[in-house]
Amino acid sequence: MTNIAFLGLGHMGLPMAINLHKAGHSIAGFDVVPAAIDAARAAGLSVADTAVDAVIGAEVVITMLPSGKHVIDAYAGDNGLLANAAPNTLFIDCSTISVLEAREAHDLAAAAGHRSLDAPVSGGVVGAENGTLAFMIGGADDVVASARELFEIMGSRIVHCGGDGLGQAAKVCNNMILAISQIAVSEAFVLGERLGLTHNALFDVAAHASGQCWALTTNCPVPGPVPTSPANREYQPGFAGALMAKDLGLALAAIEATGVDAQLGRHAQQMYADFAAGIGANQDFSGIINTIRASSGA
Repeated sequence: MTNIAFLGLGHMGLPMAINLHKAGHSIAGFDVVPAAIDAARAAGLSVADTAVDAVIGAEVVITMLPSGKHVIDAYAGDNGLLANAAPNTLFIDCSTISVLEAREAHDLAAAAGHRSLDAPVSGGVVGAENGTLAFMIGGADDVVASARELFEIMGSRIVHCGGDGLGQAAKVCNNMILAISQIAVSEAFVLGERLGLTHNALFDVAAHASGQCWALTTNCPVPGPVPTSPANREYQPGFAGALMAKDLGLALAAIEATGVDAQLGRHAQQMYADFAAGIGANQDFSGIINTIRASSGA
């Protein structure tokens, strides 16, 4: 049994913490949102009064927070997590943040005498609930090895991407691919509609030809061909447009920092920023198809 502090008990963090608890580990949870605290208690988790209280006595601290600023602010300072954790505590950040922020978190942890990993996830709420998340991990080999058992409880695919920050690098690249492909699939369906193709006909061709991709065969943006896709439940997420816009903002920062001529990445970022500022804030990101329809005119 490992004593684990789990900070951030939202839609992703809570089922991850529950799976660790079910596997026999001791969880001290915390979240700043009262409803999340209530949900954690209802699920049988122990909840601390503060984040600092949660890390006292913990061997592992897992964070699943909204942004890099939240992670850095939680880690840093005399009243932060690092200063109040026992020496050589393992800090695992599963938030999706920038590569630079992830490396800063690693540096802060090392300076405070702790080990750390950046380990963003893919797989959404369903993956978190089922323990089938994919983990993209950045950090030292021996630190990854020491945490592998915990990752295997929460996920079905664990990829060590390299050194500090490279888990976040893999995440930002993957989500840029996903956003671009979701836009491409959506544009193709709108074009097919205008040309007289049925949704099923286009799906049956593309799903078994060179157009096959996750955005088509799992997250199909039209109702019917994939009954489990968000399009069949009025685009309830899933993975919300606001979250995709956030991740593409991180991709844009990386593009600008590296000087890569990523024209499609830039265009996808702008499209999802506009989508999230309007109807897409709380819709699945596949709902971008309706924006494409609207901008295509009658």
